[in-house]
Amino acid sequence: MSALAPPRRGLVGRGLDRLAAIDDGNILRVAFLAMLAGTMSVLFIDYRELVALDGSVTMPPALPLVPVFPGDMPGEGSHGPAPMQTTDRALLEAPMALSLEAGGVLKLTGTIDPGAVERFTSEIAARGEYVTTIALDSPGGSVRDAIAIGSAIRAGGFATAVGSGALCASSCPLILAGGVTRSVAADAGVGVHQIYVAAPVSDVGAILRDVGGAMYDAQKTTAVVTRYLIDMGIDPALWIHALETPPQELYFLSTEELSKYRLSLPTGSAVSDDSEVKPPVNAAGA
Repeated sequence: MSALAPPRRGLVGRGLDRLAAIDDGNILRVAFLAMLAGTMSVLFIDYRELVALDGSVTMPPALPLVPVFPGDMPGEGSHGPAPMQTTDRALLEAPMALSLEAGGVLKLTGTIDPGAVERFTSEIAARGEYVTTIALDSPGGSVRDAIAIGSAIRAGGFATAVGSGALCASSCPLILAGGVTRSVAADAGVGVHQIYVAAPVSDVGAILRDVGGAMYDAQKTTAVVTRYLIDMGIDPALWIHALETPPQELYFLSTEELSKYRLSLPTGSAVSDDSEVKPPVNAAGA
């Protein structure tokens, strides 16, 4: 009696046979490389402003900033009440310009480009005695410059404001936070999202060579922003909305949220030297 031929294996069975024949070490290497590739895809997207806060990872100094505007976001790209943006887009995309207007209002219009803080401090040094309020209309930009400008505003004792039809997005709310008083018009837009670097393809290799440094910078940036918000008297829970919102989208804060996180203050309120909110001078019990 002849021996029976072994049953034929199906496609799935043959695939399992091949998998079983692979050395365990190779499987681990493949899994590690897949995990590394996934990690790098995230870092590539979320790596825009981090280097501005720490020089451990070098990126091109002329790296262009790519602001996000409400009209650019299809479908669910805008979370919350999107503003009726009235400022010419070309002005918002241009490097930040400063203009002293009537009533002691110093208006900051445009993208927060690296070096904006130097122009701001120079303007304050030259004409700061005439300034009472810093008005913001910006799609964001450099985190380092935004924090430095906000800190200078607090040191100078200036108010901040986002006027009717104006936009204050991405890192711009960090400047808004610096005001000793802060006001946001009902039809203005204050939005946040993840910070990131729009790195050119030629720089991907540099990022890949410094995965650890990129992760360190990401965590350090979050810590720096959180500490700054606390120092300015802002509820750091505000930044959770930024961390949860992809860089190509914006989370617009409602009037209630602006008040809840203390990014806007009631008329007559001000922050004290230790960044706590003071009640209005004419409030009951004052």
